Amino acid sequence: MGAIKKKQFPFRFDVELIEMIKEKAAAEHRSLNNYIEVLLYKDVGNIPNKVTKAAIAEARQGKDLEEIKDVDTFMDSL
Repeated sequence: MGAIKKKQFPFRFDVELIEMIKEKAAAEHRSLNNYIEVLLYKDVGNIPNKVTKAAIAEARQGKDLEEIKDVDTFMDSL
């Protein structure tokens, strides 16, 4: 397995914000860099792909939905 490639980027943040982030990072025993990276992965990781977006749109339109009356029975059918 190859090493994870990393690249440095210069960012500018409000000094008070950085101090708050440092405190949160320290409370989780993380470096500032790692804490920010984890937050970004959580946010970016929540972006649905095309298939998920299509499924969401389909569900909102009520297409081909079947009512689940009993969760246990439904789970057993999977």
